Amino acid sequence: MDGREVREDREPEHDQRPDETAPWPMPPAPPPHPGASALSPAPPNASRRPRFRDATVAVSLVVVLVVVVGGLLGSLGRSAGTPAATGGPTASAPATAASTTIASPPVVQRVTIAISLPLTGDPGVGAASARDGALLAIEDFELDGYLVRTLVLDHAVNGTYDERQGADDMTELVANEDVIAVVGPFNSAVARAQIPIGNQAGLLQCSPATTNPGITSGPAGADLRRANPDRIAFIRVSTTDDFQGPALARFGFDELDLRRVAVIDDGQAYGDNLANAFGSEFQRLGGTVVERRTVQAGIDDEAVVVEELRGSDPDGVLFGGLTITGGAAFRHQMGVAGMGDLAFLAGDGIVDGPGSVGESYIGLTGPAAANSFGAIAAIAEFPGRDAFSVRYLEAFSTWPGAYSAPGHACAEVILDSIRVAAARGVVTREAVRAAATDTTRTFDTVLGPLQFDEVGDTSLKVVSIYGVDPAAANGTGDWIYDSQVTLGGE
Repeated sequence: MDGREVREDREPEHDQRPDETAPWPMPPAPPPHPGASALSPAPPNASRRPRFRDATVAVSLVVVLVVVVGGLLGSLGRSAGTPAATGGPTASAPATAASTTIASPPVVQRVTIAISLPLTGDPGVGAASARDGALLAIEDFELDGYLVRTLVLDHAVNGTYDERQGADDMTELVANEDVIAVVGPFNSAVARAQIPIGNQAGLLQCSPATTNPGITSGPAGADLRRANPDRIAFIRVSTTDDFQGPALARFGFDELDLRRVAVIDDGQAYGDNLANAFGSEFQRLGGTVVERRTVQAGIDDEAVVVEELRGSDPDGVLFGGLTITGGAAFRHQMGVAGMGDLAFLAGDGIVDGPGSVGESYIGLTGPAAANSFGAIAAIAEFPGRDAFSVRYLEAFSTWPGAYSAPGHACAEVILDSIRVAAARGVVTREAVRAAATDTTRTFDTVLGPLQFDEVGDTSLKVVSIYGVDPAAANGTGDWIYDSQVTLGGE
């Protein structure tokens, strides 16, 4: 076994999904949330898939039945003859053959929206909520003459996202002519592997979570779409690290009163970009970066680095990276060294579930997780949040996760583009791609109105901040929504 989830390619109903946690600001009504935490897991065995209805086909069968019965009754009436006028002769006219035309059922075009996410292991906590948000939008979609199916692929291998598997999955989706667009991926590293494949084929992707600026912008972004430089096939509803980093800097400076911060990255592109963006904004605000270091898990000794930081007298630490690339290990060593009272800031790479999830950041760091804050490039507060939360709860018996609404928004963009293509005459990959990447078009989504720029990045520059509450999730610790930072257009 390679650790991949069983693939879902079925109609009309999907499998049970694993329980997940849900970092979400809970609405005050209607049903009470089962616990105080915004990240508490779903009740055991309570989650379920919504049923997908084939309403178009059902209506077609009813039409055919009515036509057939009507035709048969008409034929019987004609074969019995027509009575003569009252008082007249009852001459029997020669019987004529009755021709009954049975109408053909309406043609239904079946199209497939694929979902390509890492659904097992550490990244599966957030990715599963994005999947379910997308499935909910597809379930609610109706368009005469069209039936939308889903195909879900899990590119996690051995508990983490896998770039090679992601590329293989994208190649498979490109070869499947029924696939009209893709929701995903979840991680920028996988996006880097998938974008060239999708760009060459003109297969649209919408990511609910990727944040690396280099997969869309500048020379690096252009290189990924070198097969068709001017044909954008990748869009995302999440803002980028060059906004996520500054949002963390503003939160640290304004809300936590930090003035001297040590900035650490894990030696990978995501962590380095986040750390640099944080450092630039923090210094612009008047703060001081007392240390700028790269600490690679398995290579550098976190305990030694933490002791060296003590001499710099920081009042906080920014870590650019993931739980599994050193975030948990570094924070754990801070606790061992008696520096656990210092604020620990990071991006979405550490917001991966409550302490009850053993491989999560909180589960690995234990008591040292207190005073930790993570930024998620997703909107937590939006006008329709309460209604969406209730609808999601009804469908899955659990509250939305941090990426449920972004996953829903991606599906909404794709579905709206299908509507546009259908109105113009035909739904093809190219027609859907062109509609989704039209920079003049505004999409009405659960997150609010949004547009995409010339490289596919969203107009919504919003980052949500979550903090660890050690008492949440029955004392195992959990991530609780704190606040939201809006950037851009200032």
